[in-house]
Amino acid sequence: MLQQYTKEFNYNLRLAAPVMLGMLGHTFVGLIDNIMVGQLGTAELAAVSLGNSFMFIAMSLGIGFSTAITPLIAEADGENNFASGKLAFKHGLFLCTTLGIILFLGILVAKPLMYYMEQPIEVVELAIPYLDLVAVSLIPLIVFQAFKQFSDGLSMTKYPMYATLIANIVNIFLNYLLIFGKFGLPQMGIVGAAIGTLVSRLIMVVFLWFFLKRREKSKAYVTNVKLFVLQSNMLKKILTLGFPSALQMFFEVGIFTSAIWISGILGKNPQAANQIALNLSAMTFMVAMGLSVAAMVRVGNQKGLQQYRELRRIAFSIFLLTFFIEIIFALCFIIFNNMLPEIYLDVDDMENLVDNTEVMTIAAKLLLIAALFQISDGIQVAVLGALRGLQDVTMPTAITFFAYWVIGFPVSFYLGLYTEYKSVGIWIGLLAGLTTSALLLYARFHYLSKDLIIKKDNS
Repeated sequence: MLQQYTKEFNYNLRLAAPVMLGMLGHTFVGLIDNIMVGQLGTAELAAVSLGNSFMFIAMSLGIGFSTAITPLIAEADGENNFASGKLAFKHGLFLCTTLGIILFLGILVAKPLMYYMEQPIEVVELAIPYLDLVAVSLIPLIVFQAFKQFSDGLSMTKYPMYATLIANIVNIFLNYLLIFGKFGLPQMGIVGAAIGTLVSRLIMVVFLWFFLKRREKSKAYVTNVKLFVLQSNMLKKILTLGFPSALQMFFEVGIFTSAIWISGILGKNPQAANQIALNLSAMTFMVAMGLSVAAMVRVGNQKGLQQYRELRRIAFSIFLLTFFIEIIFALCFIIFNNMLPEIYLDVDDMENLVDNTEVMTIAAKLLLIAALFQISDGIQVAVLGALRGLQDVTMPTAITFFAYWVIGFPVSFYLGLYTEYKSVGIWIGLLAGLTTSALLLYARFHYLSKDLIIKKDNS
């Protein structure tokens, strides 16, 4: 019985692994920024956290929207319909580029809100110039996402990974030069980190386009793209899929962003500790995201073939694999909860010893809560990928809103600000939201997949 699911593990991992590494690459940029900036002090680390909280919201909308491209490409690939696939890619690229520009302008408009959010003023003053530059990187990042989701839809998952790895090497090198002022360059602090992020994201787009242009399977899609010759029906189709998908990711990222802001009300040290735990949790989440893309692609393929029993079996194999992997991550967070925060701060800095010790103590406690929600976080995003493969987006959007903002956020807000739990209380709210989301989304997929099988059997 179990073997019918476990026999798919090898293929699922081969499909998902490049996506995982590519997604980890995005997060690795933040990890490197946080580790390097953390050497400057807890205020600088909190400033990067505050600046990136605005970026996370914008990125969630852009990346979430771009996921509409993958199931359309996967379905067209399953049907061997090149014309439909190219149409979906072209319109997706146009909409993602437009959205990237809109989100960049939106961050510039929203930036002054930092002064009204009860955040430490020294943190706000550091965050403003950092955000000015990082906001520009939204445009190439979301254009990259359009290419990436297209590539994933064709099951060519390794090329976005290659582009991301190259970009990360550039980011680390530029961070070293510009944050600390090496080889005669000016010491720019967190502004240097922002420059590194911007340049690395531009490089990602160029390299991914170069890789796809050289592959026989993708070359015809990415060349001779008449970007401004558009069809209203395809624009509507992608918007219908993309907008709810963007909201799904926005609702989840939004609650994690609210955790940053609530932590800022508690002070710079709780905010810095929150950033450490959040960054480590994001690393493990990207592994689940890779499996989510695998679910989206494989379910989309089976939908195109109308093989609904296989669709359900394959989806459950991915859910089971996700469950096993997340247990391993949970154990790592429990075992190493005191050691992991030391990566981010200079433990030998006697001048800031009190601040650094407080940050590491809080972060260690938060990692225990993060360990508990590894399973629910992984399952909910894997199931969400399977639902996107079915092109079911409206009900999952309602579910994610309910889970995170009706259940999760009120718990975080109350426990964080009005009880002695403080930072730990904020993360208990995250746990409540993620667990609710996982249970309801799983129930939704179970119902839809069974219904497809019944309808086909009765037809």
